[in-house]
Amino acid sequence: MKFLVDAQLPARLARALAKAGHDAKHTTELPDGNHSSDTDVTAIADAEDRVVVSKDADFRISHQLHGRPRRLLIVALGNVTNNDLLAAFDMHLEVIVATFEEADRVEIQATRIVAWTRKPLETDTI
Repeated sequence: MKFLVDAQLPARLARALAKAGHDAKHTTELPDGNHSSDTDVTAIADAEDRVVVSKDADFRISHQLHGRPRRLLIVALGNVTNNDLLAAFDMHLEVIVATFEEADRVEIQATRIVAWTRKPLETDTI
């Protein structure tokens, strides 16, 4: 799976994902580095078919309202150390990857993994 880890998460997370066999980038690797706008991060992730990994509520809102980024992994572990963050990913990465086969938004929480599938809006015809 391909990931793009957002600025407020450590570059160590991208390296850990790569070490686990995934294609992972951190925003520090983008042309504007950690100064990349959410719009730029989304555009790059969607163009490269990457999952945005973020704690940022703005990505969640954009995904809910506009379906962008197309795939999103929300980190909702609270205030944890980087070591605890990496341990959580190490423990749950297989489940997260498998969940993205059916879902386009996944949230890793302290006690569970939550998934959402984007459904097309139904409209009434006149």
